[in-house]
Amino acid sequence: MSDEHFTPGSANGSTASDVGDVSTAADPSTTSSVAEEAPAQYGVGPFTIREVSLLGVWLVAFIVSFFSVWVESPVSAVVLPYGSVWASGIDWVLTIGVPTVAVFLIVLRRFSPDGIRRVGSLAVDQFASVAFSVSAVVWLGLLWTNLARAIQTGLWLSSWVVWVEFFLMVAGVFLTVLAPFIQPFDEDFRGRPDVSSHRNARPVRPVTPRPAAEAPTATAYAPSPYAPAEETPTATYGEPAGSDESIAHDTTSDDTSPFSFATLEEPVEAAPTTSQAFWALSPVERDVVDENGLPVFSVGPTAWALVIEDRGDSFVVRHEDGRVGYLTDISGVTRG
Repeated sequence: MSDEHFTPGSANGSTASDVGDVSTAADPSTTSSVAEEAPAQYGVGPFTIREVSLLGVWLVAFIVSFFSVWVESPVSAVVLPYGSVWASGIDWVLTIGVPTVAVFLIVLRRFSPDGIRRVGSLAVDQFASVAFSVSAVVWLGLLWTNLARAIQTGLWLSSWVVWVEFFLMVAGVFLTVLAPFIQPFDEDFRGRPDVSSHRNARPVRPVTPRPAAEAPTATAYAPSPYAPAEETPTATYGEPAGSDESIAHDTTSDDTSPFSFATLEEPVEAAPTTSQAFWALSPVERDVVDENGLPVFSVGPTAWALVIEDRGDSFVVRHEDGRVGYLTDISGVTRG
């Protein structure tokens, strides 16, 4: 497809033409002058040779589109009304309507350079290439159907309009899609100023694989919630200093006790404790969930629940049938 010369723009920035499907705002970055080394371009009035040729093709196609696409059938049983594509539902949209819009934008571009420059992410020449290509395919479909019907039944129902419109749209494709590669029409695309491309026309960003979620760590529970915690002393005390007799007559000690003990061999460390199981009563019915946050069972104000571990902001609760889950909302819970 033909294209106004683009150079990739910044992926983070956006021009005024990025807003809306049809851009009308002017952007200083898109108004750079024609390259100095480009030769002078001559044409017919304000239009180039290619644009004048395309206008001529469209004008003939527009006039022909008002003629009937059907012929009178020699078979009396087949009655086809006289009608053009404008009277055949919405067939006119792709057959002649869209090419008309493309030609209008090409003319408007010459009289208003800072006006409509894009249709969505397509430049005007790109849109014209798409318009004439789609129209040519639609007319080809009508022509192909007519040929297939004529081979099978011997009836030729489509008029000469279908043939003429098809070849005119092919000429439009020649002047839009293939023009940058054919002289002298390629002169229309040489020496154009560099502009920042539309964000939808820029290269795509690489896709990074999503990191895998870490598996939840299983929590080990005590085999019996009723087992009392065992306390093991970790400090060792020394023997009384001196004999019983010297202890009885020792008056130098600051302690009011008649006994004096030696200094501890090592600091006293707090004995490790295990959370004791207890009963809890929830003021309202609440869900007890698993590691993934899915409800396992519920507790409520009608029955006490067995808590086997207090984690501060949540309880580990065991059901009567052995299921274990987490009570995350412990506000207002009564301990038993």
